[in-house]
Amino acid sequence: MLDGKVRQIIDPVLDWMGSALAARRISANSVTFAGLATGLAAALVIALEAYLAGLVLLLISRLADGLDGAVARHSRTTDLGGYLDIVSDFTFYGAIPLGFVLADPAANAVAGAVLILSFYVNGSSFLAFAIMAEKQGLTTIARGSKSLYFTTGLAEGTETIAVFCAFCLFPSAFVSIAYVFAAVCFVTAGARVLLAIKSFD
Repeated sequence: MLDGKVRQIIDPVLDWMGSALAARRISANSVTFAGLATGLAAALVIALEAYLAGLVLLLISRLADGLDGAVARHSRTTDLGGYLDIVSDFTFYGAIPLGFVLADPAANAVAGAVLILSFYVNGSSFLAFAIMAEKQGLTTIARGSKSLYFTTGLAEGTETIAVFCAFCLFPSAFVSIAYVFAAVCFVTAGARVLLAIKSFD
């Protein structure tokens, strides 16, 4: 929901940084892998209950996630790069809740499982829509130039990162926040299914 507005603010900075990295022959895929490694490190330190360190690492990870596309635009965009970016994103999105589950399984396991399920459902609705949109030749630039068709919704990247930050700042509230955001993700997936029925039937 907020990605479009946030992109208007951060894209000029990311574009400048991406241009500088591309000029130094740093590839977009290497930035993607660096972002994934940092995101997994965030999940690990969260599991060790170092929540503020996890917050710093996850923000660095998301900076890399924004930078890889900017680097690609200043060097070479590829289908492989788009594929690796999506796989990296979904790995990160699952790893952070898992970190909180491992930090306190007794308190967080059920809420974490529900949240990860909501990500799974929401992600599958997103990717399946993109596949069918490609098959039917549909295009969109609602979220900028992307490797595949991006449908908008209540739960997008900005909202997810905000929730992850809230987890790190208020770890004792993980259960409550997780259930609320899981509900938002299920609503987003449901809206996307309705859109698919309208678009593809």
